[in-house]
Amino acid sequence: MNEADLINACRAGQPQAQRKLYEQYAPKMLGVIRRYIFRLDEAEDVLVEGFFKVFDKLDSFNGQGSFEGWIRRIMVNEALMKLRKKHALQKATDLTVINPNHFSQDAKVGGQLAVQDILRLLEQLPVGYRTVFNLYVIEGYKHREIADLLGISINTSKSQLILAKQRMREALERLNYPITSK
Repeated sequence: MNEADLINACRAGQPQAQRKLYEQYAPKMLGVIRRYIFRLDEAEDVLVEGFFKVFDKLDSFNGQGSFEGWIRRIMVNEALMKLRKKHALQKATDLTVINPNHFSQDAKVGGQLAVQDILRLLEQLPVGYRTVFNLYVIEGYKHREIADLLGISINTSKSQLILAKQRMREALERLNYPITSK
């Protein structure tokens, strides 16, 4: 069954198709959610809520763009809603006194970090830093979109990213990981 057939079968309410869609995308989407929500039980709750929304809103997927990308966006939004409910994002502050040019160089890691190592480093970041970092670096959102999603200013989004990168760089240096600036 190809993707279009699977989507149509899910739209028709076929339980086997819904199970197949869930089994096909759940592992990857749980990984996406875990970048925002580190407790497995909470991440699994978000996954279930996200898939409920996927099946409920499946008719709104118009076939333009990637279906996986459409699901990913729902999962990210569900994770952000969970963080908002916990008031975890309200700790983000507007740090306009930071000079963005001072931290604007991207760090390049000389070796290879395992995915789990990167996740452990991300887990150490404060929620606001981690969320903006994930949205900007991994998901590809622009600062204006992040500001709208999180209810913060564009400057706060930028400063949170700068500070997240700085903390990541410092953590890598503490691990004696070779870093070169671009």
